[in-house]
Amino acid sequence: MFLYFQEVPEVLDTVSEEKTLSIYKLIVNGGLGGQIIIAILFVLLAVSLYIYFERFLTIKAAAKMDKNFMNQIRDYVSSGKLESADALCKNTTSPTARLIEKGISRIGKPLEDINTAIENAGKLEIYQLEKNVSVIATIAGAAPMIGFLGTVIGMIVAIHEIANSGGQIDIKMLSDGLYTAMTTTVAGLIVGIIAYISYNHLVVKTDKVMYQMEAKSVEFLDLLNEPV
Repeated sequence: MFLYFQEVPEVLDTVSEEKTLSIYKLIVNGGLGGQIIIAILFVLLAVSLYIYFERFLTIKAAAKMDKNFMNQIRDYVSSGKLESADALCKNTTSPTARLIEKGISRIGKPLEDINTAIENAGKLEIYQLEKNVSVIATIAGAAPMIGFLGTVIGMIVAIHEIANSGGQIDIKMLSDGLYTAMTTTVAGLIVGIIAYISYNHLVVKTDKVMYQMEAKSVEFLDLLNEPV
């Protein structure tokens, strides 16, 4: 008598649950403390981007200038047509034109007085170009610190849950604190990096306009110093 044993394979249907993390879920699971920190960082990001684009367009417009501007000024001043030179400066909306206009209004006075007037006008123009740029620098430094504050808050929440667990630590119970700690740190660093890059880009663009102003001012003073 032969006995045949047929092995019936057990089919195990293992359903693997894939957990996908979205930015929205990270913020929601971060708890109230994390949500407040994220909201503050979002506001700081919006402020820094607004200032960046507003300043960028202003500085870009200030850098634009007609290449024949100084040649026309030279012709007008050399021929004694100061009113025409002054009108040309007023019709040209750029910091350099305003500096030259200030210098033209001082023609007839000592060259040192003209130079001083142009320098003072230049300081005002630079102040206008750099308006609110320091706010971006402040955000670049403050955003990571605010993110680290959220990290500390998250760790405090996690430790508090451990203390109240009675020795039975459940990772789900710690998730709120851990989410707060991680998401706020990442958000703070992202905002800080964006603000830092924006600030340095504006500084470079402003420096270019400053060099242009200085070069044209020196060219104008050399024009006045030429022998008639």
